[in-house]
Parts: sequence; structure tokens; C-alpha cells
Amino acid sequence: MDGVENLELALRFAVALGLGVLVGLERERTKPATGGFAGVRTFALISLAGGLSAYFELALRQPWIGLGVFAAIAAIVVVSYAVTAWRGDFGSTTEISAIIAFLLGSLCVRGQLGLAAGLTVASAAVLALKDWLHRLAQRIEAADVEATLKFAIVTLIVLPIVPDQSFGPPPLDVINPHKIWLMVVLISGLNFASYLLVKVVGAEHGIGLTGLLGGLVSSTAVTLGFSQRSRQHPAQAPALALGILVAWTVMFLRVPLLIALVAPGLAGELVLGMAVLATPGLALCALLWRRQRSAATASVSAGQNPFELGEAIRFGALFGVVTFASKAAEEYLGSSGLYLAGALAGLTDVDAIALSMANLASTDAASLPVAARTVVIAAVANTLLKGVMAASLGAPELRRVILPALGAILGAGAVGAWLL
Repeated sequence: MDGVENLELALRFAVALGLGVLVGLERERTKPATGGFAGVRTFALISLAGGLSAYFELALRQPWIGLGVFAAIAAIVVVSYAVTAWRGDFGSTTEISAIIAFLLGSLCVRGQLGLAAGLTVASAAVLALKDWLHRLAQRIEAADVEATLKFAIVTLIVLPIVPDQSFGPPPLDVINPHKIWLMVVLISGLNFASYLLVKVVGAEHGIGLTGLLGGLVSSTAVTLGFSQRSRQHPAQAPALALGILVAWTVMFLRVPLLIALVAPGLAGELVLGMAVLATPGLALCALLWRRQRSAATASVSAGQNPFELGEAIRFGALFGVVTFASKAAEEYLGSSGLYLAGALAGLTDVDAIALSMANLASTDAASLPVAARTVVIAAVANTLLKGVMAASLGAPELRRVILPALGAILGAGAVGAWLL
């Protein structure tokens, strides 16, 4: 074995030792005062033992050596669990972590350093987030688990057999069931992340944070709820206006991130327009925040689980309709027709038209500027509708803040669309 091979082997053992230390540090932090199965040194040695077992197996071509070392470590773990269970502690997290540390060390010496490092970070995160995960489990309802399992079954079993071909009369053959359901999985997954976030942090917060969380779930719902509340509590109108503007601004930032998952090129084209559109909202939110630090609170609803099949099918149907209408508008009316379709679709749902434009841009790079401008127009139309809603349902004190803000945002939207 030459010097280069020795250096590489030493590096692998060093990584195995380091990953064992990382897991051991987390376990040492939660080790009971009365002592426990293993701490940082033991985990480091277990990971090193895994590396040695892999080395013996590879160098001597004797698989039984690796199996024997693993059996010895497993026996120690089992005895430890039996002792702790006899004492009344039935937790087995540390013992399972020890087995994982052994396997991580084996992966390192086998040359899978990246995989071992990724698994170590994931394992350490799961261990460190114990309290957070327990709170999440308490706030997730049985219906949420059932809905998620149904969605997973439909996606994993039905999606592979859904036709991956386009239907419709040429040149409007843009309805691809497989692609539509992939978009449903994407948007449902992102919305589910927001749903979980609201579940974890709770329902009631300051109005600014409520606007932020509500904007991730539904900025329209925030606008409606806060506008109606302003009539009941006019003195809170500035704080409620702040919550509404935060929710609107979150939508401007959320759309490019959503598109980046499907069409990074379109997201890059869209950044300037959406940044211009979001700038007045950010500035006004900062101004309102500095002017008043109201202690008023509000509740944000997580809404319906995005993995509910009815909700997912509704979005899939809407996405299909918007995709077909957008293609028809582009074919028969040109760019102006696509802009009109974006404005009309934006009144209902910005996500559907945004993903539709992402699909268009992914198949036709020349359409990037038109697609980006269409998304900005959809966002402007959606904001206009919410502004009208706030002005008509809110108190006069709310209108005095929202209407100038709406004018500034619409003006910025026009500039952003023109710049694209």
C-alpha cells in the first residue's frame, strides 16, 4: 500500500472517528445524571470499530470478521438496554444511535464519506430536535396523519401508472396527467410545510408574526380576517394593516421560490420584477413596525391539510384549466392574451398560473420574458383583489393605510412588469 493510499485510509478513519464524536456529543448532552450506556468517547470508539470491521473485511477478504465485530457491539447494546430497562428506563434511542454509529464508521472506510456525513447530520438533527418533534406529534391530529397517508398512497401507487403523455387537440395538447399530478405533489408539499409550521409554533401570536405565517398559508384569508377585525377594533387598524402587508409581501417572495423548483431559468428572469413589486411592501412594513409596537395578538389558522385528496384534486383541476387556457391565449391572442389569462387566473390562485408559466418556460426558453411578466401581472391582480377586499370590508382607519400602500404596490408592479 503506497503513501497516497495510506493517507486516504487515514482520512477515512479520521472521518469515522469525527462522525462518532459528533453523535456522541449529542448523546452526552442528554445523558442522565445517574449515568447511561454511552457518551462521546464510547460513540467515537464504536464508530472506529465499525471502520476497523470494514477494513478487516476488505483487506483480509473475511466477511465473518466484520459480522463478528458487529455482533459483539450489538451484544453490548442489548445488555445495556436490558440493564436500563430493569431500572425502569425503557428508552432505546442511545442504543439505536450506537448501532448507527457503528454502521457510519463502516461506510466511511468503504469510501462513502459523503453519505456517512449526510446520515450523521440527519441523525444528530433528529436526536437534537427531540422536544420539537414531541410538540409536533402532540399538535398533529389523527386526521392529518390519515390524510397524509392517503396522499402518499395515491402518489406512490397511482402516479407511476398515470399516463405521461399530452392530451388535447394540437396545438393545445398540453394536458399531461402525470405532470399535473407532479405539480400537485410539489405545491401540496410546500403548503404542508407551512401547515406544519403553523401547527408547531401555535395559533396565537403578535399581528406581525400572524401575518407572516398566514401569508405562507393564505394571504387572502389574512386579508379577509384582519379587515373584518378592524371594524370591531378600529384602534388596532395600523397593526392589522401591518399584518395584511406582511402577508402580501410574503406572497411576492414565495412565488419565485416556488417557480425555482420547476424552472430555475424563469425564477432568475422573475427575480427583478418580483423584487421591485416586494420593495414597497417591505418598506411600508418596516415603517409601520417602527411607528407602533402594538401588543395586539391574532390567531392564524393552519387551514385544511394540503394533503387532503379533495384539496389536492381541486388544485390539480385548477392547474389543468389554467394551463389549457394559458396555452390557448398564447396561441390565438399572442402575448397580450397570455397577460390577460395571467390577470384572470391571478384573481383566483397565483400558484396555479405561476406553475403553468414555469412549465411553459421549461419547454420554450424564448418565452421566459413573457412568462415572467405574466406571473408579475397575476401577482398584481391578486393583490388588487385583496386590496379591494380590505378597503370594502375594513374600517376607515384601515383604508387610510391600505389604499396608499396598495397604490404603491400596484405602481411598483407596473414598473416591475415593464422592466422584464
